[in-house]
Amino acid sequence: MRNKGSKYPIAFKPILLVVFFLLVFVLVILLRSSSLPTSFQAPSVTSDSNLPTTTNPTSCPPLQHQLSASQTCNKLSPATAETLVHYVTSNITPQQTYKEISVSLRVLLKKSPCNFLVFGLGFDSPMWATLNHGGRTVFLEEDKSWIQQIQSKFPTLESYHVVYDTKVARAAELMEIGKREECNVVGDPRVSGCELAMKGNLPEEVYEVEWDLIMVDAPTGYHDEAPGRMKAIYTAGLMARNREEGETDVFVHDVNRVVEDEFSKVFLCEGYLSEEEGRLRRFTIPSHRTRSGRPFCPL
Repeated sequence: MRNKGSKYPIAFKPILLVVFFLLVFVLVILLRSSSLPTSFQAPSVTSDSNLPTTTNPTSCPPLQHQLSASQTCNKLSPATAETLVHYVTSNITPQQTYKEISVSLRVLLKKSPCNFLVFGLGFDSPMWATLNHGGRTVFLEEDKSWIQQIQSKFPTLESYHVVYDTKVARAAELMEIGKREECNVVGDPRVSGCELAMKGNLPEEVYEVEWDLIMVDAPTGYHDEAPGRMKAIYTAGLMARNREEGETDVFVHDVNRVVEDEFSKVFLCEGYLSEEEGRLRRFTIPSHRTRSGRPFCPL
Protein backbone atom coordinates (compact mmCIF):
# COMPACT_ATOMS: atom_id res chain seq x y z
CA MET A 1 0.00 0.00 0.00
CA ARG A 2 3.03 2.27 0.27
CA ASN A 3 3.80 4.33 -2.81
CA LYS A 4 6.88 3.07 -4.64
CA GLY A 5 8.79 5.73 -6.55
CA SER A 6 7.50 6.75 -9.93
CA LYS A 7 5.29 3.65 -10.16
CA TYR A 8 2.53 5.60 -8.40
CA PRO A 9 2.30 9.18 -9.74
CA ILE A 10 1.84 12.27 -7.62
CA ALA A 11 -1.15 14.60 -8.07
CA PHE A 12 -4.52 13.59 -9.52
CA LYS A 13 -6.45 15.87 -7.21
CA PRO A 14 -9.95 14.75 -8.39
CA ILE A 15 -9.58 11.35 -6.70
CA LEU A 16 -8.60 12.99 -3.42
CA LEU A 17 -11.60 15.31 -3.61
CA VAL A 18 -13.92 12.38 -4.27
CA VAL A 19 -12.47 10.48 -1.31
CA PHE A 20 -12.94 13.58 0.86
CA PHE A 21 -16.61 13.93 -0.09
CA LEU A 22 -17.18 10.21 0.51
CA LEU A 23 -15.79 10.61 4.01
CA VAL A 24 -17.96 13.66 4.60
CA PHE A 25 -21.02 11.74 3.37
CA VAL A 26 -20.35 8.87 5.79
CA LEU A 27 -19.85 11.30 8.67
CA VAL A 28 -23.09 13.13 7.89
CA ILE A 29 -25.00 9.85 7.96
CA LEU A 30 -23.38 8.87 11.26
CA LEU A 31 -24.04 12.24 12.88
CA ARG A 32 -27.66 12.26 11.71
CA SER A 33 -28.22 8.77 13.09
CA SER A 34 -26.71 9.83 16.41
CA SER A 35 -29.47 12.44 16.84
CA LEU A 36 -32.30 9.91 16.49
CA PRO A 37 -34.07 8.53 19.57
CA THR A 38 -32.36 5.46 20.91
CA SER A 39 -35.35 3.30 19.98
CA PHE A 40 -34.60 3.97 16.31
CA GLN A 41 -30.87 3.31 16.45
CA ALA A 42 -29.48 0.07 15.04
CA PRO A 43 -28.04 -2.33 17.62
CA SER A 44 -24.28 -2.11 18.05
CA VAL A 45 -22.13 -4.83 16.49
CA THR A 46 -20.17 -6.85 18.99
CA SER A 47 -17.18 -9.10 18.42
CA ASP A 48 -15.99 -12.23 20.19
CA SER A 49 -12.38 -11.30 19.49
CA ASN A 50 -9.78 -10.98 22.20
CA LEU A 51 -8.79 -7.59 20.89
CA PRO A 52 -10.12 -4.83 23.16
CA THR A 53 -13.28 -3.20 21.93
CA THR A 54 -12.83 0.20 20.33
CA THR A 55 -14.84 2.88 22.10
CA ASN A 56 -16.73 5.13 19.76
CA PRO A 57 -15.90 8.68 20.92
CA THR A 58 -19.02 10.05 19.22
CA SER A 59 -21.55 7.63 20.71
CA CYS A 60 -24.59 9.55 21.93
CA PRO A 61 -26.27 9.48 25.34
CA PRO A 62 -30.04 9.02 25.65
CA LEU A 63 -32.04 12.05 24.54
CA GLN A 64 -33.37 12.62 28.04
CA HIS A 65 -29.89 13.69 29.10
CA GLN A 66 -28.96 17.35 29.12
CA LEU A 67 -28.67 19.15 25.77
CA SER A 68 -25.00 19.88 26.36
CA ALA A 69 -24.29 16.15 26.53
CA SER A 70 -26.20 15.57 23.28
CA GLN A 71 -24.24 18.30 21.55
CA THR A 72 -20.98 16.56 22.46
CA CYS A 73 -21.82 13.54 20.29
CA ASN A 74 -21.97 15.77 17.20
CA LYS A 75 -18.31 16.70 17.53
CA LEU A 76 -15.83 15.08 15.14
CA SER A 77 -13.25 12.84 16.72
CA PRO A 78 -9.64 14.10 16.42
CA ALA A 79 -8.74 11.10 14.23
CA THR A 80 -11.57 11.85 11.79
CA ALA A 81 -10.70 15.52 11.65
CA GLU A 82 -7.05 14.72 10.94
CA THR A 83 -8.06 12.35 8.15
CA LEU A 84 -10.25 14.94 6.43
CA VAL A 85 -7.56 17.61 6.61
CA HIS A 86 -4.95 15.16 5.34
CA TYR A 87 -6.84 14.27 2.16
CA VAL A 88 -7.92 17.85 1.43
CA THR A 89 -4.36 19.17 1.64
CA SER A 90 -2.45 16.20 0.18
CA ASN A 91 -1.13 15.91 -3.37
CA ILE A 92 -0.45 12.18 -3.00
CA THR A 93 -2.73 9.90 -4.99
CA PRO A 94 -4.06 6.72 -3.30
CA GLN A 95 -2.85 3.60 -5.07
CA GLN A 96 -6.41 2.43 -5.68
CA THR A 97 -8.63 4.24 -8.15
CA TYR A 98 -12.00 5.75 -7.27
CA LYS A 99 -13.85 2.76 -8.79
CA GLU A 100 -11.63 0.27 -6.92
CA ILE A 101 -12.12 2.07 -3.61
CA SER A 102 -15.86 2.16 -4.24
CA VAL A 103 -16.03 -1.66 -4.21
CA SER A 104 -14.68 -1.83 -0.65
CA LEU A 105 -16.67 1.24 0.38
CA ARG A 106 -19.98 -0.43 -0.49
CA VAL A 107 -19.10 -3.40 1.72
CA LEU A 108 -17.91 -1.18 4.57
CA LEU A 109 -21.10 0.90 4.46
CA LYS A 110 -23.03 -2.34 4.87
CA LYS A 111 -20.88 -4.06 7.50
CA SER A 112 -19.23 -1.33 9.56
CA PRO A 113 -18.53 -1.07 12.40
CA CYS A 114 -16.67 -4.33 11.90
CA ASN A 115 -13.30 -6.08 12.13
CA PHE A 116 -11.14 -5.02 9.17
CA LEU A 117 -7.65 -6.48 8.62
CA VAL A 118 -5.39 -4.79 6.06
CA PHE A 119 -2.14 -6.24 4.76
CA GLY A 120 -0.25 -3.01 4.16
CA LEU A 121 0.09 0.48 5.60
CA GLY A 122 -0.01 3.50 3.33
CA PHE A 123 -1.38 6.90 2.50
CA ASP A 124 -4.86 5.41 2.18
CA SER A 125 -4.81 3.83 5.67
CA PRO A 126 -6.46 6.78 7.47
CA MET A 127 -9.27 6.56 4.92
CA TRP A 128 -9.93 2.85 5.64
CA ALA A 129 -9.90 3.41 9.39
CA THR A 130 -12.31 6.34 9.10
CA LEU A 131 -14.69 4.50 6.76
CA ASN A 132 -14.83 1.71 9.36
CA HIS A 133 -16.04 4.25 11.91
CA GLY A 134 -16.50 2.66 15.33
CA GLY A 135 -14.95 -0.63 14.24
CA ARG A 136 -11.53 -2.18 14.53
CA THR A 137 -9.06 -1.63 11.67
CA VAL A 138 -5.63 -3.27 11.93
CA PHE A 139 -2.74 -2.78 9.50
CA LEU A 140 0.12 -5.24 8.91
CA GLU A 141 3.32 -3.73 7.46
CA GLU A 142 6.71 -5.13 6.44
CA ASP A 143 8.73 -1.90 6.85
CA LYS A 144 9.41 -0.77 10.43
CA SER A 145 10.63 2.68 9.43
CA TRP A 146 7.50 3.21 7.35
CA ILE A 147 5.31 2.31 10.34
CA GLN A 148 7.10 4.95 12.42
CA GLN A 149 6.68 7.54 9.68
CA ILE A 150 2.93 6.94 9.30
CA GLN A 151 2.32 6.66 13.05
CA SER A 152 4.07 9.96 13.68
CA LYS A 153 1.40 11.60 11.53
CA PHE A 154 -1.55 9.34 12.45
CA PRO A 155 -0.87 8.00 15.97
CA THR A 156 -4.35 6.48 16.32
CA LEU A 157 -3.81 3.93 13.53
CA GLU A 158 -3.21 0.42 14.83
CA SER A 159 -0.38 -1.25 12.94
CA TYR A 160 2.02 -4.14 13.47
CA HIS A 161 5.34 -5.08 11.93
CA VAL A 162 5.33 -8.38 10.01
CA VAL A 163 8.35 -10.33 8.72
CA TYR A 164 7.86 -12.33 5.53
CA ASP A 165 10.11 -15.27 4.66
CA THR A 166 9.22 -15.66 0.97
CA LYS A 167 10.28 -14.14 -2.34
CA VAL A 168 8.36 -13.60 -5.55
CA ALA A 169 11.00 -15.75 -7.30
CA ARG A 170 9.60 -18.77 -5.37
CA ALA A 171 5.99 -18.17 -6.40
CA ALA A 172 5.81 -21.08 -8.87
CA GLU A 173 7.28 -23.46 -6.29
CA LEU A 174 4.88 -22.27 -3.60
CA MET A 175 1.95 -22.70 -5.98
CA GLU A 176 2.85 -26.38 -6.36
CA ILE A 177 3.21 -26.74 -2.58
CA GLY A 178 -0.23 -25.19 -2.17
CA LYS A 179 -1.79 -27.98 -4.21
CA ARG A 180 -0.81 -30.59 -1.61
CA GLU A 181 -3.47 -32.18 0.56
CA GLU A 182 -2.38 -30.43 3.77
CA CYS A 183 -3.03 -27.06 2.13
CA ASN A 184 -6.69 -27.94 1.52
CA VAL A 185 -7.36 -28.49 5.23
CA VAL A 186 -9.29 -25.70 6.95
CA GLY A 187 -8.12 -24.73 10.42
CA ASP A 188 -6.18 -22.27 12.52
CA PRO A 189 -3.22 -20.91 10.48
CA ARG A 190 -0.99 -21.30 13.55
CA VAL A 191 -1.25 -25.10 13.39
CA SER A 192 -1.65 -25.55 9.65
CA GLY A 193 0.55 -28.14 7.96
CA CYS A 194 0.74 -25.98 4.82
CA GLU A 195 3.92 -24.01 4.18
CA LEU A 196 1.84 -21.15 2.78
CA ALA A 197 0.15 -20.47 6.15
CA MET A 198 1.55 -17.59 8.19
CA LYS A 199 2.09 -19.46 11.44
CA GLY A 200 4.25 -17.28 13.66
CA ASN A 201 4.52 -14.17 11.53
CA LEU A 202 1.52 -12.29 12.90
CA PRO A 203 0.76 -10.83 16.34
CA GLU A 204 -1.00 -13.44 18.46
CA GLU A 205 -4.18 -11.42 18.83
CA VAL A 206 -4.63 -11.17 15.06
CA TYR A 207 -5.26 -14.92 14.90
CA GLU A 208 -7.98 -14.68 17.56
CA VAL A 209 -10.22 -12.26 15.64
CA GLU A 210 -12.94 -13.24 13.19
CA TRP A 211 -12.29 -10.68 10.47
CA ASP A 212 -15.27 -9.38 8.52
CA LEU A 213 -13.10 -7.79 5.81
CA ILE A 214 -9.52 -8.53 4.81
CA MET A 215 -7.63 -6.38 2.32
CA VAL A 216 -4.45 -7.83 0.76
CA ASP A 217 -2.51 -4.86 -0.60
CA ALA A 218 0.93 -5.86 0.70
CA PRO A 219 3.69 -6.90 1.06
CA THR A 220 5.81 -5.63 -1.82
CA GLY A 221 5.43 -7.84 -4.87
CA TYR A 222 6.65 -6.15 -8.03
CA HIS A 223 10.16 -7.66 -8.30
CA ASP A 224 11.67 -11.13 -7.83
CA GLU A 225 13.44 -10.37 -4.55
CA ALA A 226 10.33 -8.85 -2.95
CA PRO A 227 8.45 -11.04 -0.41
CA GLY A 228 5.31 -11.22 -2.55
CA ARG A 229 1.72 -11.80 -1.44
CA MET A 230 1.59 -15.59 -1.74
CA LYS A 231 1.31 -16.23 2.00
CA ALA A 232 -0.87 -13.21 2.68
CA ILE A 233 -3.45 -14.36 0.14
CA TYR A 234 -3.47 -17.97 1.33
CA THR A 235 -3.67 -17.00 5.01
CA ALA A 236 -6.50 -14.52 4.37
CA GLY A 237 -8.50 -17.31 2.76
CA LEU A 238 -7.74 -19.70 5.60
CA MET A 239 -8.86 -17.16 8.22
CA ALA A 240 -12.09 -16.59 6.33
CA ARG A 241 -12.91 -20.29 6.10
CA ASN A 242 -11.99 -20.91 9.75
CA ARG A 243 -14.43 -18.41 11.30
CA GLU A 244 -17.23 -19.94 13.36
CA GLU A 245 -20.05 -18.62 11.20
CA GLY A 246 -20.90 -16.00 8.64
CA GLU A 247 -18.68 -14.88 5.79
CA THR A 248 -15.61 -12.74 5.14
CA ASP A 249 -15.04 -10.39 2.22
CA VAL A 250 -11.43 -10.69 1.03
CA PHE A 251 -10.07 -8.04 -1.33
CA VAL A 252 -6.88 -8.50 -3.37
CA HIS A 253 -5.29 -5.53 -5.10
CA ASP A 254 -2.88 -5.57 -8.08
CA VAL A 255 -4.46 -8.63 -9.71
CA ASN A 256 -2.92 -7.44 -12.97
CA ARG A 257 0.28 -9.09 -11.69
CA VAL A 258 0.90 -12.83 -12.02
CA VAL A 259 1.16 -13.71 -8.31
CA GLU A 260 -1.93 -11.79 -7.23
CA ASP A 261 -3.89 -13.10 -10.21
CA GLU A 262 -3.04 -16.79 -9.88
CA PHE A 263 -2.89 -17.11 -6.09
CA SER A 264 -6.22 -15.32 -5.57
CA LYS A 265 -7.97 -17.54 -8.12
CA VAL A 266 -6.56 -20.76 -6.68
CA PHE A 267 -6.64 -20.13 -2.90
CA LEU A 268 -9.54 -17.70 -2.60
CA CYS A 269 -11.32 -19.63 -5.36
CA GLU A 270 -12.93 -18.37 -8.54
CA GLY A 271 -16.21 -19.81 -7.24
CA TYR A 272 -16.11 -17.26 -4.40
CA LEU A 273 -15.28 -14.33 -6.69
CA SER A 274 -18.12 -11.85 -6.30
CA GLU A 275 -16.77 -8.71 -7.95
CA GLU A 276 -13.84 -7.39 -9.98
CA GLU A 277 -13.04 -3.78 -10.76
CA GLY A 278 -9.80 -2.69 -12.40
CA ARG A 279 -6.93 -4.22 -10.42
CA LEU A 280 -9.14 -5.20 -7.47
CA ARG A 281 -10.97 -8.47 -6.81
CA ARG A 282 -13.47 -9.16 -4.07
CA PHE A 283 -14.06 -12.70 -2.85
CA THR A 284 -16.88 -13.55 -0.44
CA ILE A 285 -15.84 -16.63 1.52
CA PRO A 286 -18.26 -18.43 3.86
CA SER A 287 -17.36 -20.21 7.09
CA HIS A 288 -16.38 -23.83 6.47
CA ARG A 289 -17.01 -24.77 10.07
CA THR A 290 -20.78 -24.43 9.81
CA ARG A 291 -21.09 -27.19 7.20
CA SER A 292 -19.07 -30.37 7.51
CA GLY A 293 -17.46 -31.64 4.34
CA ARG A 294 -17.51 -28.35 2.43
CA PRO A 295 -14.71 -28.49 -0.20
CA PHE A 296 -11.86 -25.98 -0.02
CA CYS A 297 -13.18 -24.41 -3.22
CA PRO A 298 -16.81 -24.68 -4.38
CA LEU A 299 -17.31 -27.34 -7.04
